[in-house]
Amino acid sequence: MKLISWNVNGLRACVTKGFMDFFNEADADFFCLQETKLQEGQIKMDIPGYHEYWNYAEKKGYSGTAIFTKHEPLSVKYGFGIDEFDNEGRVITLEYEKFYLICCYTPNSKQDLSRIPYRMEWEDAMRDHLKKLDSKKPIMYCGDLNVAHKEIDLKNPKTNHHNAGFTDEERQKMTELLDSGFTDTFRYFYPDMTDIYSWWSYRFRAREKNAGWRIDYFITSCSIDDKLSDAKIHTDILGSDHCPVELDVNI
Repeated sequence: MKLISWNVNGLRACVTKGFMDFFNEADADFFCLQETKLQEGQIKMDIPGYHEYWNYAEKKGYSGTAIFTKHEPLSVKYGFGIDEFDNEGRVITLEYEKFYLICCYTPNSKQDLSRIPYRMEWEDAMRDHLKKLDSKKPIMYCGDLNVAHKEIDLKNPKTNHHNAGFTDEERQKMTELLDSGFTDTFRYFYPDMTDIYSWWSYRFRAREKNAGWRIDYFITSCSIDDKLSDAKIHTDILGSDHCPVELDVNI
């Protein structure tokens, strides 16, 4: 199976920049989106052969997630069931016979780090959510997780230390997640690969200079490590400040 995840930074804008070209070329079993910035009815996709699942933020033009899949799930859950986390449209969980798929757009801690306390509570709630699911069957967790875990995961670690997405607190939460039985699939295949990123600021010609961050992930249960075939980052695909990431898995 092929799974794609992409923070599209506004789906309506991305559609005008070649979104469907990549969607059709990828021909993925699952296509997960973050930061759709939509309300219900603001776009009509209706792609033949795919089921659609949307989670909208209450705030207009903000956040939002979606999953397009060729495989109808056994069940669909939006959010965690925790009110303070469920009004921004950030999580969709699909259940299948052999696994759960979770699409997530993790909250940004903000430039002034004012949302760090909220982010820490979110991380604990998400880890609990994933562990509960994993106790039943393996999980595949993807999305813009808004953290570069190690220094290898961003171009300028020293100057970005303590900036949102590379604080000690955020990085530690990722470590805690992985240590609780999960695999960062890209690093599983490419533990030492450098200069491969999934997000670049629109400022200072960052993408042209490849001054990026790897903050988009596929994270899976360690129990299915032997079923992973490859993980890819499609740095050549434009249309957003993020590029798509891919997981190939035999499950």
